[in-house]
Amino acid sequence: AGDRSLLAQPAAKMGLFPKKRHTHCPTCHKHQEHKVIQYKKGQESMFAEGRRRDDRKQSGFGGQTKPIFHKKAKTTRKIALKLQRQTCKKIHQTVIKRCKHFELADKKAKKDIIYG
Repeated sequence: AGDRSLLAQPAAKMGLFPKKRHTHCPTCHKHQEHKVIQYKKGQESMFAEGRRRDDRKQSGFGGQTKPIFHKKAKTTRKIALKLQRQTCKKIHQTVIKRCKHFELADKKAKKDIIYG
């Protein structure tokens, strides 16, 4: 009964997610409406310690000094969401399941929406 193989699991679908979600706010300790925004990585700093170390190692002669990863196995991504409370404007983050394509949906496409 508890034996599930990888082949038996459903394939990752396109993720349609509502732009507003009624969920728990950890700062106010209430269930309230939140605005949903997809998390995006910020711009890298050129002066972070790892970036400076890597630039120093790469400079000069000798070619590429560290391995470049080529064997990508995953075809999907875990989607991180930023939830912003409408009244107190506090933001907290949550993660939904893996999907190949993610989209924030309007009210029109309500039947296809996935609630993670």
